[in-house]
Amino acid sequence: MTLPTGTRAAVLHAHGEPLVIEELPLPRRIEPGAALVRVDCATLCATDVHLWSGAMSLPGMLPLVLGHETVGTVVAVGEGTVDALGRPVAVGRRIGWSESTCGFCHGCTVLRNPVACEDRGYGFRQRADRYPYATAGLAEYNYVVPNAQKYLLPEEVGPTWAAAAGCAVKTVLHAFDRAGGTRPGSSVVIQGAGALGIVATAVAKAGGAGPVITIGAPDSRLELATEFGADLTLGLADGPEARREAVLAATGGRGADLVIDLAGAPGVGAEAVDLAAWGGRFVVVGTTGPALQELPLGTVMGKELTVLGSLNGDVGDYHRAVEFLAAFRSHFDWDALFSAPVGLGGATGAIEAMARLEQTKAVVHPWLP
Repeated sequence: MTLPTGTRAAVLHAHGEPLVIEELPLPRRIEPGAALVRVDCATLCATDVHLWSGAMSLPGMLPLVLGHETVGTVVAVGEGTVDALGRPVAVGRRIGWSESTCGFCHGCTVLRNPVACEDRGYGFRQRADRYPYATAGLAEYNYVVPNAQKYLLPEEVGPTWAAAAGCAVKTVLHAFDRAGGTRPGSSVVIQGAGALGIVATAVAKAGGAGPVITIGAPDSRLELATEFGADLTLGLADGPEARREAVLAATGGRGADLVIDLAGAPGVGAEAVDLAAWGGRFVVVGTTGPALQELPLGTVMGKELTVLGSLNGDVGDYHRAVEFLAAFRSHFDWDALFSAPVGLGGATGAIEAMARLEQTKAVVHPWLP
């Protein structure tokens, strides 16, 4: 077949402004280990919203194609292209992929942790005006570079689920792994009721935790959290003192064995430490950027708390995320997380709706009108 030489994409040129539909070039040659895919689906997460609004920004990052949760059907492959498990990637197969890594830096070789790669090729690090141009979800085609960890997807995991596994779900599983998992009957507080918070609620419930308490807003998201296993939900309007009393009442006065920040709001760290039980664990996932946050270190010491950071995840977490979604598809209605799909022309509206907390997880099918 004749390969496409260009792709329509929704490009961010200025923070807070509508995305511009334009044509981007595609590489004429598919390198060994690389793949060209026809994008089937991209799901958006809070990071995309922050990048669009400018709340999260990197010097010289624009112009940019948003979307780092992507699934596509292979239309061309380079010589020797295999997935992370060594399976040949062939034309017609459906794949997802994790970020590219260099394989040679201190993080890759000494720490042996792909998340610590010094040249990690995450979606929003690739400018749309530089080779290879189209590497992110809001485009009709993506060029999946050789060092990106590709993953052949099972048929029972639909495109929206598989796309969300590429960041939201794997990020949550990585955070639980950093925390050492959950024990049956352990109490868990989830700070944040966005997509990550709701997935974390499901993971905690699936692991036998209880009570599982989810904090967030608006009420529609808290209702969704209840459907995904929350034993108790607490709104932001309740105030920190009322939330503290509710958590203590639900945990026999002890507090939570595990608190996971998936919100990133000001004051979330201090509240997490306050809600944690003696000897508890606090995992920071949602708080990003250089802004300082107050943390009562005396309480951390006095309760002998373990405080951990958790950043995204790697292809191993992606593999486990896909397996988790498949294994628990009869327990949780994963489709309830996603809004009705839109085309590239509707991507700006979908991002704006997520910014207003009207959608939990927006879906973009680039080939829709």
